[in-house]
Amino acid sequence: MKPVRIGILGLGTVGSGTVNVLSRNGKEIARRAGREIKVVQASARDLKKERACPTKDIKITQDPFAIVNNPEIDVVIELIGGYDLAKELVLKAIENGKHVVTANKALIAVHGNEIFQAAQNKGVMVAFEAAVAGGIPIIKAIREGLSGNSIEWLAGIINGTGNYILTEMRDAGRDFSDVLAEAQKLGYAEADPTFDVEGVDAAHKLTILAAIAFGIPLQFDKAYMEGISKITESDVEYAQAFGYRIKHLGIARRTEQGVELRVHPTLVPERRLIANVDGVMNAVLVKGDAVGPTLYYGAGAGAEPTASAVVADIVDVVRTLTTDPNNRVPHLAFQPDALSDLPILKMEDVETSYYLRMQVIDKPGVMADVTRILSARNISIEAMLQKESAISPKASEKKSGDTASVIILTHRIKEKNMNAAITEIEALATIKGDVMRIRIEQLNKEWD
Repeated sequence: MKPVRIGILGLGTVGSGTVNVLSRNGKEIARRAGREIKVVQASARDLKKERACPTKDIKITQDPFAIVNNPEIDVVIELIGGYDLAKELVLKAIENGKHVVTANKALIAVHGNEIFQAAQNKGVMVAFEAAVAGGIPIIKAIREGLSGNSIEWLAGIINGTGNYILTEMRDAGRDFSDVLAEAQKLGYAEADPTFDVEGVDAAHKLTILAAIAFGIPLQFDKAYMEGISKITESDVEYAQAFGYRIKHLGIARRTEQGVELRVHPTLVPERRLIANVDGVMNAVLVKGDAVGPTLYYGAGAGAEPTASAVVADIVDVVRTLTTDPNNRVPHLAFQPDALSDLPILKMEDVETSYYLRMQVIDKPGVMADVTRILSARNISIEAMLQKESAISPKASEKKSGDTASVIILTHRIKEKNMNAAITEIEALATIKGDVMRIRIEQLNKEWD
C-alpha cells in the first residue's frame, strides 16, 4: 500500500516538530496507522531560513495554495494560524477532497461550523486535537472516551502564559507587569500579549470544548472573557489567606437555563488538584454524570507536545481513509443533525461566589453601609478580612493613611445582583476607587 502523502502549511515551531516526530517515530506510527506517512511538501515564508527539522525529502514552497491544490497530497496540515488565509486554505483543501488537520483554535472557534459543514458535504475529515491544550488529548477524551456520559461541566487552565504569570506572582511575590515582561523575554508571551492575558486564546479553546461536551454549535462570539491584568500581588496573598489560589479558568457548565461559557480569574480551593497546576502547564477538569470528575494534565504548547497531537490526528485520518464517511466520529462528538439549541447564558445570569476587595475610609459605620447594600441584594457574606489581619496591603496600594483594605467572600449569587451591589458600593463617599471582584468556584463533585 502506498504511503499517505502529507502537505504542511507552515514549517515553523509546530510544523518542524511534526516533521521531527514523524521522522523519529515513523515505523511505530506506520504500525499504528497501517500505512507509511510521508511529508512530501511544506510551505514557508522564508525559503532560506534554517529549519529545526530534516527537509531533504520535502519540497518547500512559498505558496501555500500550491499544496492545497497539489493532486498528489492526501492530507493537509494547517499550522499557519490566524483567521482569513487559514480559512481560505482549509476550505480550498476540502473542496479539493483533501482531509485536513489543524492546530488553529481561532479558526475552529470562529469558522468551525462552516468548515465542518463543508467537510461533511465533501466526505472528508477535519481533525483539530492540537487546537486545545497542546499535547493533552482532551478532544479525544471528551468526544470518544467520555461518550457514555452526560457532561455536566468542565473547567480548564488552557493558556500557559496566564498560568505562568499567576504562578510567579504567587511564588515570587512579583507584580503582573514584571512577570509579563519576563514571560515575553522567555518566549512564553507574544510581543502583544492581549490574546493570552485577556482571555481571548482561552475563550477560543473553551468554545471548542463546550461544543464537544454539550453537543452545541461553536459560538465564540457569546463567550464571556476577562483577563488577569488587574490581579495584584495582594489579591494573590489574600486568596491564600482564605485557602484559595487564583487561576485563569475557562468554565463551561450546563444548567437548566442554558450553557455557561466564561473565561475569567477564579479563586479555587488550594486543595483541588487543578489549583496546583503551575507554570506553563495546562489542565482540564471534566465532570461526567457516570464517571465523575476526571482531570487531564500536560504541556499545553511547545513544538513536540503540540506535534504529538497533530500526529495523532494524522493517524486517525489515515485509519479512516477507506471507511464510510457516515461512520466516522463526528467533528463535534454529536451527529451534525443532532446538535442542541441550548442557549449560551449571558454573564449577568451566571451564579457564582465572589471575592471583593475594596479600599475604605477607616472610620465607624463604613462596613455597616457595605453590608446593608449586600443584604439588600440578597448577598450573604461568608468571610471577611481587614488590613489589621495577618496580611497588609502593599505600600503601593495605600491611598492614604486613613484607608484600610477590606476583603469579603460571599455566598453564591447571580452576577446581575453583584453588579448592582458593586455599583452602589463604589458610589459611597467612604469607598476609594473601584471594587476588585474575582469569582470563586469550588469545582467539587456536588457543584450545584
